[in-house]
Amino acid sequence: MTIKWIDLSPNQIDIYEQKHMGGHLVTEHHHQIHQILFVLEGEGKIRLEGETYELGGDDTAVLLPYSAHSVMSDSRLTLLVLAFEQSALDPEIAGGLLHAYFQTSALMKPSAFIGSELRQLLRKMLFEQSKPHSPLTRLSLKIHLSQLLLALARSQEAPASPAGSGSNWLRAEKIRSYIDMHYYEPLTAADLAGKLGISTRYVNNIFKERYDTTPIQYLTEVRIGLARKLLADTGKDIISICFEVGYDSVSTFYRTFKAIVGMSPKKYREIGKPEEPDWS
Repeated sequence: MTIKWIDLSPNQIDIYEQKHMGGHLVTEHHHQIHQILFVLEGEGKIRLEGETYELGGDDTAVLLPYSAHSVMSDSRLTLLVLAFEQSALDPEIAGGLLHAYFQTSALMKPSAFIGSELRQLLRKMLFEQSKPHSPLTRLSLKIHLSQLLLALARSQEAPASPAGSGSNWLRAEKIRSYIDMHYYEPLTAADLAGKLGISTRYVNNIFKERYDTTPIQYLTEVRIGLARKLLADTGKDIISICFEVGYDSVSTFYRTFKAIVGMSPKKYREIGKPEEPDWS
């Protein structure tokens, strides 16, 4: 088995396209650095440490240094290859993330939501790499690489679904999990539908069947629930709480809070405070 030495750029990170046409086989080899292979388009197979796995859209292989692997395809297969040196990562990231969650080479099959997040991060890295080299380019690539590893690590922590669960049940679970992790973003039903590749109406129907509410109603409940906790347990300004839970408009936050809680955020904070002791 041969070692294919990869000479990385001064950024210690490199991202590039790799195309496999019908019948194309990359013989078994290994590298001295880490690699992440992301399936951009097509189908194929990957052989990792003696085991062969099917490859499809958004599948992601994390390859440790000196890990034996090969790639093959009977049709068109396009990969994005992200190669990096461990030294490109902050020591805490390398220890607490890379080593803790990626102890062996593995093929991961991320959900549609995680796959969408990975695609966006890879786009950002391609953009940064296309710019003239500068200290900011290098820092940006390192930040995006850390975010990508974090997204993959969190996908491993996602709770397993009960055996026999239908595809709609699984979709509803993924939607809820995504909202729980991204409630602070400007999400719409169309955004969620786009990430799953289904219609907005279908997203609303399957979520309501599972949780008896729509995704956007659930998003509002999550945001207001957190806002109530922050109002009661912290001294943060209301405008800061509004921003933290995902609202850009204070008037929208007030209107939504009052519709759900029955009073304004200011009034809720006032009645929720413990009474001051009377020292007279």
